[in-house]
Amino acid sequence: MSIGTAINPSEETIGVGPIAIRFLLTANDTGGSMSIFEMTVPAGHKIPAPAHRNDAYEETLYGVEGVLTWTIDGKPFEVGPGQAVCIRRGAVHRFDNFGSVTAKQLAVIAPAIMGPQYFHDAVELMRASSGGPPDPGAMAAIFRRHGMTIAAPAGAPPAGMTPAP
Repeated sequence: MSIGTAINPSEETIGVGPIAIRFLLTANDTGGSMSIFEMTVPAGHKIPAPAHRNDAYEETLYGVEGVLTWTIDGKPFEVGPGQAVCIRRGAVHRFDNFGSVTAKQLAVIAPAIMGPQYFHDAVELMRASSGGPPDPGAMAAIFRRHGMTIAAPAGAPPAGMTPAP
């Protein structure tokens, strides 16, 4: 259901550990064409989330404050204020804040396959793990539900596949 034209119609901030995800627009606001959120990552924070691929959408990041280092297909890209990078479908990626200041970036997901529910699902799984690592199968299922695939570590078979005997 669309609520019509409004400023930040989907205003919602979700805490994922020390990271703040602030949704501004979701699929409901854009007819499914994009979702937009702001991400704030504390200084020196290394993200424990696994590298992954976006299977059915592009993710464009725009630096607002500080610098996040995005590793895309094995190559690091430092994205700072006024800089943008597009993560194409299928590119393996992850990010960290290696800097000494908090970083803020704007993310545009097009089409709007991933939205607030992904972050709610991930937070719930982390809570259920009681401080330990989340169940890998459950995490992979959350990623799949929201248009992503966890990337296999170097030398490992792709997620969901087992090596031949």
